[in-house]
Amino acid sequence: MNKKINQSIAFWIFRLLGLLVVGLLFWILGFIIYNGISVINWEFLTTAPSDGMTSGGIFPAIVGTCCLMAGSVVVAFPIGVMSAIYTNEYAGNGKIVKFIRIMTNNLSGIPSIIFGLFGMTLFVNSMGWGDSIIAGSFTLGLLVLPLVIRTTEEALKAIPDSFRTGSYALGATKLQTIRRVILPMAFPNILTGLILAVGRVSGETAPILFTAAAYFLPKLPSSIFDQVMALPYHLYVISTSGTDLEATRPMAYGTALVLIAIVLLVNLLASTLRRYFVKKVKTN
Repeated sequence: MNKKINQSIAFWIFRLLGLLVVGLLFWILGFIIYNGISVINWEFLTTAPSDGMTSGGIFPAIVGTCCLMAGSVVVAFPIGVMSAIYTNEYAGNGKIVKFIRIMTNNLSGIPSIIFGLFGMTLFVNSMGWGDSIIAGSFTLGLLVLPLVIRTTEEALKAIPDSFRTGSYALGATKLQTIRRVILPMAFPNILTGLILAVGRVSGETAPILFTAAAYFLPKLPSSIFDQVMALPYHLYVISTSGTDLEATRPMAYGTALVLIAIVLLVNLLASTLRRYFVKKVKTN
């Protein structure tokens, strides 16, 4: 009887904690929507800021954010996936692989501002790229690389070894097995890591502060070596050091709402792709 009572109490505590987290999330979203929806219009989404960023829109910042997100994915995704394939499928469980995994986990705990300083030293100064999309993309790609590697490794480990041995028994090589069997089955879970990576990249301010973002640049980039505006840095500037904080406060809430909407749309797109590949794997 006491066990049932304790179990019931524990379940109710877990339910309350779950409801608290969900309620806090909806409260934050509701607060941002309530304060930011009034400035969301076609002009706000399609024009550049003006009058010291107290009026106009955030279109250059939207484009810059999308460029940095896409660039970081292009950098981190292939490197992370190939690294995970090597450590899980080829390298075994030796001391070197264990050391690599420990270092990968440690790398994921480094503050983002350290990545920003590293990116400024290597990509901006040493390689001569300057403050640019490519410098910011490589910096953000390095920032989320440990996350992509770990999630890809877990996705590969989840595939039973019977599929590998069955493929070998049919005469397939290791590379053919990985390309035709393992990767298609693990790809839906690999996409989960990509979703998490994109979500983290979209809100980072410190790395792009040193490598890519401009305070005020009311024009679109023409190449990957151009500096850009970005929503996180734009939000930080108009919230803390703008020319008129009271006038820009509604724009700050509107910028935050647009940033959340972009992350939500990217996650929905990735989730849709994940469900598609899951169904494709099951039908095959």
